[in-house]
Amino acid sequence: MTLMTTLLADVVQPGYGALGAGLAAIGAGIGIGQIGKGAVDSIARQPEASNDIRANMILAAALVEGVALLAAVAGLLAVFQK
Repeated sequence: MTLMTTLLADVVQPGYGALGAGLAAIGAGIGIGQIGKGAVDSIARQPEASNDIRANMILAAALVEGVALLAAVAGLLAVFQK
């Protein structure tokens, strides 16, 4: 067993892993929605900078998705641990 699965087995109750995975998905959806909203507002104010804004938006969305994926995997590991 790795350190993470050992910690999850000791701390997390079986039902709470699925709750954590769901909250990670909801949090990612809210975060990416905020990123998109900010990008659209910025492009509306400065249309000439749309390529730079779009590139930064994609990078930020990818980072949010990466963290959410790790959180969802950790939650699902807690569910299937026992």
